[in-house]
Amino acid sequence: MKRYNTPHRRRVIKTRLTEEEYAEFAERVTLCKMSQSEYIRQALTKSRICPVISVSTVNDELLSAVGKLTAEYGKIGGNLNQIARCLNEYGAPYNALSKEVRAAIAELAALKFEVLQKVGEAVGNVQTYQL
Repeated sequence: MKRYNTPHRRRVIKTRLTEEEYAEFAERVTLCKMSQSEYIRQALTKSRICPVISVSTVNDELLSAVGKLTAEYGKIGGNLNQIARCLNEYGAPYNALSKEVRAAIAELAALKFEVLQKVGEAVGNVQTYQL
């Protein structure tokens, strides 16, 4: 009995193709002068699939608005840090003010979430793959 130096292959991969896809596949297999199985194995092991990320175009107004909001968040955050430092230093006289600061922080977080959600809806993020 003759032994071949090929690995024993037990796993099967199945797929369905349209008539046009199959015609293109069969033409490529014929041009390469190999079996369908070998062509698929070569395609799986030797080719590289690179993801291509496509993002919708963003207009200048949106970028400008997001830049202004980012700067505003920075200023507000700095002010809140200064207020928090004062509250921590002087404690008792400013306990009533701490509730207002917490409310302002919560409003700022809600506003940030809303802005990010709107930017996501406006910009979008469509991902496609290039073979």
